[in-house]
Amino acid sequence: MLLSHVGFRRLCQARDMLEDGDRPPPTIDTLARMVGISPAHFIRQFAALFGVTPHQYRLRARLDRAKRLLATGERSVTAVCMDVGFSSLGSFSSLFARRVGESPSDFQRRIDPQSLSPGCLSLMGTMDERNFREAGSGTIGETPEHPKRQETACASS
Repeated sequence: MLLSHVGFRRLCQARDMLEDGDRPPPTIDTLARMVGISPAHFIRQFAALFGVTPHQYRLRARLDRAKRLLATGERSVTAVCMDVGFSSLGSFSSLFARRVGESPSDFQRRIDPQSLSPGCLSLMGTMDERNFREAGSGTIGETPEHPKRQETACASS
């Protein structure tokens, strides 16, 4: 599949619109019109680029959002179900269990909210202050244990 830069950018914008949980999801017709192709071609190109159909992508985004909301422990499973756009607690719980491997309530009891943060953020929390200071001063690698090597120029005779 050859895709122009503009086509790629528009498909990425369509993906972002599917991810947005604060608004009702756009229809396939709306997204296809935005990209400038037919709905069937939009579904094929989206699946080829992102590995899943737009519908599957939207479901995954909603379940990821549900996991984040459940992890805080501040909302009931029913409230989270409604927050992520499901109208039936039964269908939400069934889908969640199939995709995640446990029920929403079991997930909520078991999960640690920090486990849902990106690994780079948790890694930054374990670094000591010296690493950041070195990065700011441009002396990475120069520590008491590892002094900076002296560069010697070869002189030709």
